Amino acid sequence: MNKEDLKKIEEKLLSEKLEIEKDLEKLKEGLDFGSDVDNFDEESDEAEEIGNYLGIKKTQDARLSQIDKAIQKIKEGTYGTCGKCGKLIEMEILEIDPESFLCKNCKRGA
Repeated sequence: MNKEDLKKIEEKLLSEKLEIEKDLEKLKEGLDFGSDVDNFDEESDEAEEIGNYLGIKKTQDARLSQIDKAIQKIKEGTYGTCGKCGKLIEMEILEIDPESFLCKNCKRGA
């Protein structure tokens, strides 16, 4: 993998990170925690809304963590090496899933 490929991947990772952060902020802003809860239906709706937000946030936080690790690996010069077998991760995998830490064989469980 050459420097140009790494630069493109890093830009893609940074773009994805920014997009996830924007989406989480919009989602958070859309939460309605009114203090005028006067019936159980409204309280139930708010609880469901919070639960949905927390589920999405947990998944996206995990993805942000993977993106941050991939960016760090680029900076350290270790990006593109499989975390399981140590072989190079195929470019086709990195183009689809740039935060991947496994090569094709290890993803399959081979």
